[in-house]
Amino acid sequence: MSGATVIAVASDSAHNFSKHTKPAITLVAGFGVAGDAHAGETVQHLSDKKKNPEALNLRQVHLIHAELFDELGEQGIKVLPAQMGENIVTRGVDLLSLSEGTEFHFPSGAAIQITGLRSPCKKLNTIHPDLLKAVVEKRADGSVNKKTGVMSIVLTGGEICEGDTIKVVAPEGEQKALECV
Repeated sequence: MSGATVIAVASDSAHNFSKHTKPAITLVAGFGVAGDAHAGETVQHLSDKKKNPEALNLRQVHLIHAELFDELGEQGIKVLPAQMGENIVTRGVDLLSLSEGTEFHFPSGAAIQITGLRSPCKKLNTIHPDLLKAVVEKRADGSVNKKTGVMSIVLTGGEICEGDTIKVVAPEGEQKALECV
C-alpha cells in the first residue's frame, strides 16, 4: 500500500485511558513502546492481567487510523490523536481489513506485527457520550464491526516519528481475519 503514513505517536507511563502525543516513540523488540504502561513481554492491560498475568502481551502497540477521527468528526464527535489510548495514528491504510500477521515496517528499521483488533471499552464514553456507540457498528447480518483500531507486537525496535512512511507487508499464505485480542 502506498501513501501509508504516521500522523501521530504517543505513550504514557501510567495506566491512563488517554496517552500523550510526543515527537517520537521508541519501540523495543518483544516489549512494546519504551516507557509506556502497556509495554511488557506479558500482558499489561489491567483487566487482562487480573485474569492471566503470565499471558503473552499481544497488545504491545495500539494503532488507530486517522480516517476514524474524520468519520467521528462528521458525526459531531471530536477525538484527538492519543485520546483513545493509541500509540500510533496512521493515515492511508485500512487497519481493520488487514490480516492477522501483517507487518508494518518503518524508516528506522522498526517493525511491528498486527495481532488483532482492539476491544472497545465503555471508557470511550468519557471522551464523548456517544463514542462507544459510534465505534461499534452493528451490521444488518448481525455481525459487529469494532472500529477502535488494531493491536500489535514489536518485531524489531527503533524510533517512530510523526510523518514516517509505513511499508505494509501482508503475511504469506492464507489470510486470517482479525479478531479481538
